[in-house]
Amino acid sequence: MEDIAKKVEDILVNKLGIAATEVTPDANLIKDLGIDSLDYAELVMEFEQTFDIRIPDSDAELLSTVSQAVDYISSKIGG
Repeated sequence: MEDIAKKVEDILVNKLGIAATEVTPDANLIKDLGIDSLDYAELVMEFEQTFDIRIPDSDAELLSTVSQAVDYISSKIGG
């Protein structure tokens, strides 16, 4: 799970150009990290590619915090 969290953090830092210190488990992707709908779609695609999973739109809408994204990805890959 720590490995997944680190990869998610790296994706957020690289895609959004934010500091790693901003990526906390409780950070809201939209409110705290300031992503828009295009950034959100790109992040979901990056998660899918990085972790080799499929995230349906209905599930993607539920990923509002960093920890929710990490937990979801962990459940999809059995981590």
